Formats: sequence, C-alpha cells, structure tokens
Amino acid sequence: MPHRYTLKLAHINDTHSHFDSSRVHFSVDTQGKSYDIYSHSGGYARIQYQLTKAREEAASAGQEFLFLHAGDSFQGTLYFNHFKGVANAHLLNLLQPDAMVLGNHEVDDGSAPILAFLNDISFPLLAGNMDMSQEASDKPSPIKGHKRLLDYDDANGRAKVLIKPLKDKQVAIIGITLDQMAEIARPDPDMIFINAIETTRNTVAHLKTQGIDHILVLSHLGFNQDKILAEQVDGISLIVGGHTHTLQGEFKALGLSSTSYGVRVNNTAILHAGKHAETIGIADIEFSESGQVISLDGHNYFMLDDQFILESKHGITPSDYDAIRAYLSSHPGIRGDKEDALVTQVINAQYRPAIEALEKQVLGFIPRNLVHTRLPSKSLPHGSEIAPLVCKSIYHEAKLMYPRVDFALHNAGGVRQSLNKGELTVADVAGRLLPFELSLVKYQIRGQHLYEAIESAINSATNNSVTGTGAGSFPYTYGLKYFYDGRKPQGQRILSLEVLRSDGAADEPEVWESVDREQHYFGVSSAYTASGKEGYYPLLQACWQQAIEGLTLPSAFIRFMSHEQSLKQDILPQIEYISHI
Repeated sequence: MPHRYTLKLAHINDTHSHFDSSRVHFSVDTQGKSYDIYSHSGGYARIQYQLTKAREEAASAGQEFLFLHAGDSFQGTLYFNHFKGVANAHLLNLLQPDAMVLGNHEVDDGSAPILAFLNDISFPLLAGNMDMSQEASDKPSPIKGHKRLLDYDDANGRAKVLIKPLKDKQVAIIGITLDQMAEIARPDPDMIFINAIETTRNTVAHLKTQGIDHILVLSHLGFNQDKILAEQVDGISLIVGGHTHTLQGEFKALGLSSTSYGVRVNNTAILHAGKHAETIGIADIEFSESGQVISLDGHNYFMLDDQFILESKHGITPSDYDAIRAYLSSHPGIRGDKEDALVTQVINAQYRPAIEALEKQVLGFIPRNLVHTRLPSKSLPHGSEIAPLVCKSIYHEAKLMYPRVDFALHNAGGVRQSLNKGELTVADVAGRLLPFELSLVKYQIRGQHLYEAIESAINSATNNSVTGTGAGSFPYTYGLKYFYDGRKPQGQRILSLEVLRSDGAADEPEVWESVDREQHYFGVSSAYTASGKEGYYPLLQACWQQAIEGLTLPSAFIRFMSHEQSLKQDILPQIEYISHI
C-alpha cells in the first residue's frame, strides 16, 4: 500500500519577545449593530498549549510534525530590552521548534547577540544565504562553523539544509533571509548576504539531484518577496514565511485582513502567521510523492481571553455580550486562552518581576484608538496616526535642547504597533510602541537632499522603480509637509515640500514655507534613519551629524507624554500621497 505523505505543521513568526498575551481589537457588525471588542491573545504559554495539542493530534493520526519559527524573535518588548535575548532562547527552547530562520532583528547589533543566542538554543538557526566564509579570524564573537548555524555553503554556492523524515522520503528545510540585510539591519562587514532567489534555486536544484522532492523554504523575506520567490524558483513545495507581519486567514468578519491561508503561487503554498505571538498557524498538509502540496487544511488562530470588553455606539445589553461571545467562539480562527503551566510559571518567576514596575508607571491617556499602518491606504489616506505623533515628540524634545530644529523625520518601521484607548505606561512605550533603544541625531542638511531622501525612502517602501526594503522605510514627519505622486518620473515625485517656521510661542501662528533646495535646514532623526538605511542614503550628505546626548527614540516620547498627559490634539496631515499603482 503506497504511503500518504502527511504533515501537521505549526508556525509562528515575528514574535518580537511578546511572551505575554497581547492586546487585540476586533470590529464586528452583526444583527444590525456595530461592536468594538477589546481583549488579549496569544503569548508563549498559550502557544505551547496549542503546540502540545497539535503534537498529540499528529501522533494519533500517524503524521509527521514540524514546528517552525520564521524569524524575528528579537526586539519588541521590555523582555528583550532587559534580558538581551537570554529569555528568548530559554522560552523558545521550551516551545521546541524544529528550526528558526534568522530575521533582520536578530542582526540589529552584529554577530555578538547571534553568538549568545546560538550558544543558548537547542535547535538549529537557519541562514542559508548568509555567507560567513570571510569572517575575520580575530573576531571577538565568531559564528562561522557554529554547530547550530546552517548558513551558506560558499564552496558549493548553496544553502546548508536541515533534513527531516517524511515516511519513506525526506523533507528538506532551507532557511532564507533578507539579502538586503545591510540596508535594514546592522550586520558586521564580514557578514555577507547572498541573493535569496539564486541561493534557493541552486539549493533546490541540488536537492532534486539527491532525490529529495519535498522542499520547504523557511523564509524571512516578506509576503510579496515569498510570492516572487515561488514564481521564480520551481520545485518548492511550501514556503513558511515572516517579516511583513502578514496575517493570513478569513478574518474580515473581525475587521481584519482576509488574505487566503496557504495562497498558491507556481504550485507552491505560502504560509504566514501574523505577528507578536498573537496567533499560531496550524495546518494539515498532504504532499504527492513528487513533493507537491495536494491538500492544505488549516488556519491562523487567535488564542483569545475568555473575557473581553465590548463597546458599541448603539449601546450594550447583557444579551449582546452573550451573542458576541458565541460569535467569537464560532469563528474558525479563534481558540481559547488555555495555557501551558510550566511556561507560565517560568515567565512569572524568572522574567516578569523585572518588567512589572515599568507597567505601573502611567504616562498619560489615549482618548481614542490610534492606528499605526506603515503605508497610506484608502481608509487612512495620510498613513499612520501614531508615527506623526512620534515625530512630534522627537521634534519637541529635541527643540527644548536645541532651539534650531526645523523638522523631525522618522521611518514607519521604527514604530511597532497601534495604540488602544486607555492608559499609556512606560512599558507600553519602551516595550511595545518604540522598543528600539535608538539614539537621536541632529543634523544640518541642504534642501535638495531632503527632497531626495523623502522620495528615495518612499520608493524603497513601495518598490517604485527600485528594489525596495519593505514598507518600514516609509517616511513620517513633523515640521515637514510633503506631496508625493508616484506616477511622476523618478526624481520628480515630490511635488511640494514645506517646512514649518515657528519660534514655539503659543500666540504665534504656524507658518509653512517651501523648502529651498539651496538652503540648509536642521533636522532630527533616529540614528538608524540618519545612517542612510532603507533608502535614506541622501541624509548622509548632511553637512554634519551629531548624537543628542541622553535622548533616545522611546525616551523622547516618554518625556513628551509626561508633558502632554493626553494625545487629545490631532496633528494636521503632513503627508499627501498618490501611489504609483
């Protein structure tokens, strides 16, 4: 009797140190009323409960089981700021992934944190297109040849692969990460990232010659790049990806995305599982003998609190609450809040006490939900509601120290999440909203280079005439107002650029002036943006750059909120945007 090649696969990505459950917001329209639902989902203890259940189901059904992490475990919360990756390794070991691919945030500070992580984890870290063959022999934190690192095989021009059993066959797992790592992270000069598509193509071709047809790519390229990879490289059975925080599944009824789970491109199924450990993807997959996915039955799952807050402009009755509870329980993408006791105990005993004090420091109040989105959209034509406020905080706090500040400029990816209505704590800011402890930099720059920086950053965010680095490069501002038209020729897409002229006096009206291409202006940005990453290379043409002593991205917002107490005053739009699409 021929074998059925079945696999139960669990996957997560972009967890960013969200060990506890995260706040989530759903919007539901049912029975003639509109509701807002506020609750918590996920976290490592709930993920572990679902993993244990999935492993047991796979064993009962005679299936192979895989659990994969598609990168970016680092950064994101105070757990990482405080424990610097030690907690990440410990808790991931408890979850027992079969493999994790290197994400860009694992490369935020070169090889030293990667080496510490490799030394602590009990599973392989895949980085099949990271070439360490040129690593300096005297490097203090060498990772070349580490027993848990599957990197680039320079001698043969392909990725080192992880092999797992699949009945009488084998499944090969190739780990592929961003080849533009130098543009969006801070790798060491001797960490070379080889073209993702060419590395994958060469590796797949070699595996086929070895009689291995069941090929899984564990990717940290992003959803759109995964589709391109699938289109350009034949023979990939399945891509499990991350980086773009793409939530697949039928969640339109909850006011979220409705991207198909397991979308197919060139006979390759692609799976992503959202962000921040809010969800876990679980799929039952059957392959043909030649490696193609015959069937894929699964979904991403929120692991939702039993209790939730319900609001409606139509008013709430007890029967409404019961009806919404039943509505949520019946949704195919929602599971309960059961937790693994051991993981809960480890977090509470070893890691949470250090964080609790910061969660009690209330900075102020958020009067309404504020949405962070990286790019403008039909629903948010001026883009993020949070990023301009972050820019305003940078501007005002820098201006208190240096009155000659004309504008603030910051990339969308430096802001990590939306803000829900309610109290805002130090932990919310430093651990969730702005988790990257980046210093701020002031600089003097010619107007022409400002035009170039803003257009270049948007082009990079949208792949408009350039190979971009992702939507995180989209520029947000305070004190600068611009109009971008992506339909215009490259170099002519900034139709207008204005700078705010104000001496800060309360009774003085704000005056906007056109930026003179030949004049010089004083700006403030994070050290990451000012270093020219993600399309911001024209900022390197600044006359000078100087770090602002004692002021970081999160501390500026914390100080600003301490003055303001509430974000009740909306900022007038400083972005007008027309897409090239």
